[in-house]
Amino acid sequence: MEPTAHSQQEAPTPSRTEAAEDLALKLNAAVRDRNMKDVLKLLEKGADVNSKAECGWTPLQSAVQADEEDLVRLLLDKGACPHARKDNGGTAFTEAAIAGNVKILELFLDCGLNINDHDDNGFTAFMEAAWYGREDALKFLYSKGANVNLRRAVSEEKAKLHKGGATALMDACKEGHFSVVKTLVQEMGADVNICDNKDRNALIHALKEGCAKERYESAVSIGHFLLDCGVDVNSKDECGKTALILAVEMRSPGLVKALLEKGEIDIDDADEEGNTALMVAVEKNDYDIAELLCEKGARTDIGNLIAVANRNRAHNMVRLLRQYNARLVSDTLKDWEPNSKRWRDQLKKLYNIYRPMIGKLKIFQYTQQRIQNTSQGGIYLGLHGGTEVAVRISRSTEGDKEKRFFEQCGNCEHLLKLFQFEKAGGYMYLCFPLWEKNLEEHLQEPEDQIGYKDALRMIFQAVRELHSLGFAHQDLRPSNFFIDLDGKIYLADFDNKRKLIEGKKELVNSDLEALSKLVLYVLTGGRKPLQQVSTEDLAADSSDYEEALDLVSSLVSHDERGLEGLSKHPYFWSKQTRFKFLKSIWNKIKDLYNRKAVFRAPNATESFPYPSWTKEIDKDVLGIMENPRKGRPFKYSNDVTDLLRLIRNLDEHPDTRISNRIGDHAEYFLKVFPALTIYVYNSLRQNPEYSNFADIQDPSL
Repeated sequence: MEPTAHSQQEAPTPSRTEAAEDLALKLNAAVRDRNMKDVLKLLEKGADVNSKAECGWTPLQSAVQADEEDLVRLLLDKGACPHARKDNGGTAFTEAAIAGNVKILELFLDCGLNINDHDDNGFTAFMEAAWYGREDALKFLYSKGANVNLRRAVSEEKAKLHKGGATALMDACKEGHFSVVKTLVQEMGADVNICDNKDRNALIHALKEGCAKERYESAVSIGHFLLDCGVDVNSKDECGKTALILAVEMRSPGLVKALLEKGEIDIDDADEEGNTALMVAVEKNDYDIAELLCEKGARTDIGNLIAVANRNRAHNMVRLLRQYNARLVSDTLKDWEPNSKRWRDQLKKLYNIYRPMIGKLKIFQYTQQRIQNTSQGGIYLGLHGGTEVAVRISRSTEGDKEKRFFEQCGNCEHLLKLFQFEKAGGYMYLCFPLWEKNLEEHLQEPEDQIGYKDALRMIFQAVRELHSLGFAHQDLRPSNFFIDLDGKIYLADFDNKRKLIEGKKELVNSDLEALSKLVLYVLTGGRKPLQQVSTEDLAADSSDYEEALDLVSSLVSHDERGLEGLSKHPYFWSKQTRFKFLKSIWNKIKDLYNRKAVFRAPNATESFPYPSWTKEIDKDVLGIMENPRKGRPFKYSNDVTDLLRLIRNLDEHPDTRISNRIGDHAEYFLKVFPALTIYVYNSLRQNPEYSNFADIQDPSL
């Protein structure tokens, strides 16, 4: 059968979307070819001026990269968006800084762009200009208010990997732009001692690239310049290499000499592999630098220097080393196992590598050995006389104050205590028993968790102990509570925000408010950040829900009981203790003439939460209780006193029919009447005449 004309296949016509995509690709290509004529034609045909090519490039960004000012102006006139971002978050403005075109930069600033705007990797236009050595663009951006000391902002995930934090000065140093480095420091006041998230300063960035032949001269020049500007010579790279070790790796005797002339440098400091500057010089068979280091007192009794020199067939080096008392040694490492599970690998590394001792303390101050950041500096792993410790490093004057404070904590059970300390080179090394995790980290890992009640008991006691010493903490965050291998919690204040109370109740009240947030944070398992968590996040079906709400409310309202009284709050009671408390109340009130008055506190705001409790309880249970096998029938009313009477009678006169029906009495009544305990407790506590009835002695507290 012949197909009809209607059924014959026709050539497909391109869809509107395909045509638009084709125009967009052609427009980007024309811009990159700097073909103004084709660009105009394509725009007239309807090409989208803000279309994106591969990796999110817009025609405007391509025009900037091509350094074509006329094209840039044309595209802006045609509606190109100067704020559009590539897939990496970069804009046409940052591209203009890379190109170094001041006129285009000025054009974009007139469009209202933020001069410190950055891409997804934290690069600003100012940083890009420094990286690519565009000095004119750098000066222009600085004149318009660019932040010279801005550190590279990165995502939380990248920050955890110690990425980011670099400045424009570090970028210029890394890329070897000596002229730009001088301009940044001398004309713009760039801080030479800011460190990135790997604790590397500008000097480290310059020297790390100095081994490359094409960067050697500029790295040496930058190194000498930064030393003259007072840069910290004790900064390390991510592998623990000091500036001295990097200078030896560069094989620059001039820089090595200049560094050694700085009195604060430790000539025997070692990297993560335990290599000192002298070991590196011997490995590289650099006789001149090795001689210089030996003359300046580098130790020759660490590392197998003679064996390395023999392997290099370096007879002169062997003679030099023997002249300075080096001996052939054979290292045998002891098989040592740390107590800590979390820090095991890093502790073993610290144990096995060479480190210059600070008294009895062995420490390696670099990122992989850092266990916590604080506003006052890092906390590092250490071994003090073989004991695993956490080490806080401070200037001697501040360290003395910190030492005196921590010594006051010596008799407290849940405040972090000072284990030992060392002093050297103007620094104080405070050593504390090593913890496994802070509270924030602990809550993120469900295995081996401490029960929430036990955790909060210890937290409350820690804050009480601090208050008893006369201090308010003022920074009760999860990261300030530390947990050891045995699950014991300790409070510390490494950010030094505590204040003397000296009768200022508002300081104590602010701690109570912060503690209320911390309670919610713990009870919700740390699922939300501390400042975002609220009572709405509590699990309403929890057996402690009502008590937890009341505890949080009491803290927020600065309850007159204070932490001492709130530490005995019903939230901390076990189920059996709560039930025992409810049973005991009837025995205390049964002989009173007006039992109902007990629950009518003068300032009470809460009404009895179960005004129809006889309808909520199991009807068979109520029937058995109202018609006991032995004794007279009794009709229970919906009053709270009668509910307490039933609870007491039920438990004092057990009936197997009831037990078989409801099981454990405490479990049943606390489930059916979850708000009863806190209602009874608060009613009694708020009634001056009967507040003593609320006192309870619970051995578990």
